[in-house]
Amino acid sequence: MLSACSINKVILMGRLTSDPELRQTSSGVNTCQITVAVNRGYTTQDGERPTDFITVVAWRQTAEFISRYFSKGKIILVEGELRTRTYDDKRYPDVRHYVTEVYADNVSFGETKASAGGQGGGNFSAQPYSQPRQQDRYSQPAPQQNDEPAPSLSFGDIGEGGFEEVIGDGDLPF
Repeated sequence: MLSACSINKVILMGRLTSDPELRQTSSGVNTCQITVAVNRGYTTQDGERPTDFITVVAWRQTAEFISRYFSKGKIILVEGELRTRTYDDKRYPDVRHYVTEVYADNVSFGETKASAGGQGGGNFSAQPYSQPRQQDRYSQPAPQQNDEPAPSLSFGDIGEGGFEEVIGDGDLPF
């Protein structure tokens, strides 16, 4: 029997709907909640492009990074995981609220310094629980070109050893 595995990965790019506000929990941990307006990949018959407004929660250094370098209208790139939670309304005992949020693992600028009007910019990425920002891997210089041709591989090339044909499921190691 195969073991169950799961993947929970969200990548968003959109504009902040308001200025981020850095807050602290009672134990002193920084947090920031923002709403990102993300356009859908199509237009309606009216020529409108539908937009989703997605709540993003950031903690610690990532929250500080967002509150320091982003403002309303700036494009942000968010990588994180989707989380859901519920809570009961204290005013109405039989009302339960359901919340879906993206917990940010990494955030970075979605526009260059020039297109952002001179604020922020650059290819920096904030990593939660890590050292101060480091340059994004895409901003590193390209590797030097080698004059030797790359080895030629074609579809179906199985190399030296080849593959062993498996006839039935009973032969599988899992």
